[in-house]
Amino acid sequence: MSQATLERAPLNGVDVPTLFATINHVGEMPELAEFRFRATNEWQAGTHSRTSIHSFYGAGAEQEHGRVFEIDADHPAVLVGGDNGAAPIEIVLAGLASCLTSGIANVASARGVTLTAVRSSIEGDMDLRGILGLSNEVRNGFQNIRVNFEIEGDAPAEKLAEIVEQSRRRSAVYDIVTNSVPVDITVNGG
Repeated sequence: MSQATLERAPLNGVDVPTLFATINHVGEMPELAEFRFRATNEWQAGTHSRTSIHSFYGAGAEQEHGRVFEIDADHPAVLVGGDNGAAPIEIVLAGLASCLTSGIANVASARGVTLTAVRSSIEGDMDLRGILGLSNEVRNGFQNIRVNFEIEGDAPAEKLAEIVEQSRRRSAVYDIVTNSVPVDITVNGG
């Protein structure tokens, strides 16, 4: 890592020297890149469930968040739910928007661009005939997703667009949403 990188101050709330030190350290010790994120979920009633997120494995050891994060999910009343939380499909949209946005902050900071505003709107189109079992021709999830960013900073529009594109290329959630990921389901109980 160059001396200039080590001397850089945090930018956009990102500790740039630590970001580059982490990249370099993982490059030297690839086993530190292995992470396992986890969550537990418990049914509350109806279509309402609560997910708790507290610990994960990463950087060669078990890790814990500073607190337990809880996410309530439910269906809206129009879909026979109690509207006690965002619909699970909306949580996916929030995850995608959040991942892209955090990537934008990291990439901009690494490139020395000061951001003044980053806003996005995200929407996905879904035909419920799939999940309702009314059509085998309609997929269960989104048919398409659109994300619109409004981004402002001390760089020309082209450079800001390049930052967004780099975030997209490195986004874990974008990868999950756009590529098939094997999911194994087991059932215990009786």
